[in-house]
Amino acid sequence: MSGISHETIGTIGAILTTTAFLPQTVKVIRTRDTQSISLTMYLLFTTGVCFWLVYGLMIESVPVVSANLITLVFSSIILLLKLKERPQLDLSDKDQTD
Repeated sequence: MSGISHETIGTIGAILTTTAFLPQTVKVIRTRDTQSISLTMYLLFTTGVCFWLVYGLMIESVPVVSANLITLVFSSIILLLKLKERPQLDLSDKDQTD
């Protein structure tokens, strides 16, 4: 591909994949509904984004760092709301023997 630099390709990809998370993040914030979202997927994804962010810092790539930093914010919001939705174990209901 002549004429388009690898940084331009990376930047376009970063913008598109990062922007793809915006509608889901906005929907989850507005509705607080995370029931149909997979906790395992978001745990793995958010961890992977952290590694991509570190990788981007190591290779000093602005598109990789900026895209993953923004994606980390979006995925963390969804993950935190998903974790907040999980039923809490109520230890006060357990039989306690004295």
